[in-house]
Amino acid sequence: MRYHGWMPAPIERLVEDLCREFRRDARAPAAAELLARYALGNEDWRPYSFFDPQHYTRHQIERNAEFELLVLCWGVGQASPIHNHEGQNCWMAVVEGEIDELQYHHAAGSPPVLGRQARLGRGEVAFIRDEIALHVVRSKPGTSGVSLHLYSKPYDACNVYCERTGVIARKSLSYDSIRGRRVETSQV
Repeated sequence: MRYHGWMPAPIERLVEDLCREFRRDARAPAAAELLARYALGNEDWRPYSFFDPQHYTRHQIERNAEFELLVLCWGVGQASPIHNHEGQNCWMAVVEGEIDELQYHHAAGSPPVLGRQARLGRGEVAFIRDEIALHVVRSKPGTSGVSLHLYSKPYDACNVYCERTGVIARKSLSYDSIRGRRVETSQV
């Protein structure tokens, strides 16, 4: 087992279990189960995250060649833009509160069309990739929430889609903290 000195045991075990899972099978068929188990019984993600009143925050827990594990904190009224995942797999587990996922379908030259909507509670896991849909993530209206995101493989930019016009813009992704240490950057 690797020891970074900065991660408490449960989240370190999750990282190690995910490393083994991705080595065993690049599609990581047990990823959702690992995330759900962690999300239901642990809170050691708290020291590695914080909220910002201006925007949702992204906190890197682990990044390697196979995957990236992040904690995202959603304040009241905060939401991601409609976005893609650069052809990568994305799992999202709720660790606090309730999180809404709004899926959108997009045809070139048209505005995105709202499709499936789901509300997830603690321990529930959603999965998405671009072939399924684009999506928006937010906390349940009027509340805050926290989610754990697993991306395979990591990526540093994605497309965002204007809900009204369908115009696509490129967005660079940044972190508010890396392994518990704040980063002096801000999200747009």
